[in-house]
Amino acid sequence: MRTAERLANLMAVFCILSWRVLSLTMLARAEPLASPSIALTENEVPLLDLLVSDAGNRQAKRGTLSFYLIKLARLGGHLARAGDMPPGSVVIWRGLSRLTDIQIGADIQAATCG
Repeated sequence: MRTAERLANLMAVFCILSWRVLSLTMLARAEPLASPSIALTENEVPLLDLLVSDAGNRQAKRGTLSFYLIKLARLGGHLARAGDMPPGSVVIWRGLSRLTDIQIGADIQAATCG
């Protein structure tokens, strides 16, 4: 980050990431019954099914965007209790970061052990 060009590149990456987090959060609030494929990749949905249990996710209908957003938020530290507000941007950011790390690990494992 010693040059302005590097800083501009970093800001561009952060803008893309923050746009994805905000769009995930708002899309799940606006269209909770939508398909998760409109916001999550084909690799992220099965990983979320493997990593996060369905227990405690009574508020959302299984197989919807809202259902998988709560799973993603639970990776980021959201407790998903009955009286809790919908997950915000911070826990979505943390969950997405953690899911990305897990996905990279799963890709490495598949390449070396498969």
